[in-house]
Amino acid sequence: MNARDEILARLRAALVDAPAPVDVPRHYRRVAESVDLIELFVDRLVDYRAVVHHGLDALPRLLAGVDRLAVPDDIPGHWLTGFAGQVRRDTPPLSPAELDGMEAVLTGCAVAVADTGTIVLDAGSTQGRRMLTLVPDRHICVVRTGQIVGLVPEAVARLDPRAPQTWISGPSATSDIELNRVEGVHGPRRLDVVLVPDDAATATGR
Repeated sequence: MNARDEILARLRAALVDAPAPVDVPRHYRRVAESVDLIELFVDRLVDYRAVVHHGLDALPRLLAGVDRLAVPDDIPGHWLTGFAGQVRRDTPPLSPAELDGMEAVLTGCAVAVADTGTIVLDAGSTQGRRMLTLVPDRHICVVRTGQIVGLVPEAVARLDPRAPQTWISGPSATSDIELNRVEGVHGPRRLDVVLVPDDAATATGR
């Protein structure tokens, strides 16, 4: 018997007379009450110091001052209408140094939570891999109104637990020992959220 087998044997022996497991009641809310999800989501985002824009026609203005933009390979072509800068698609994958040289990244998302002002990416359509949105200093994220749910349990129900997930609540920020807010430590220091109707963001292609 090796050390691992011995430890497991001792655990089994110690649990022989343990009581049977009991069901834990889970009566927390799973569906949001009747509220304006978009209004609540915007309120939370602003509280987190994100900047909110409405409609895809906001994208040309947001991208006007950007020279180097990283995007997932499957980004819809009309999201880049009028952009005159350099577009770097993440195929083949951009290196950390290349991503660090990008001024901004433009992506979509998987789902958003109104109650917490959280945006979730899971490496699905229009999102790319995790590194793509964690290295550049600015993240411009397009959120379809149909992707906004009320509560975290509703968001979890839409996600594949096997997918790599990134949960974003505002720009990256932390506090030092004196509680001074420091932004951009472990992600973008600027977050622009563009809210669009479902049908305005569904076209694909370059």
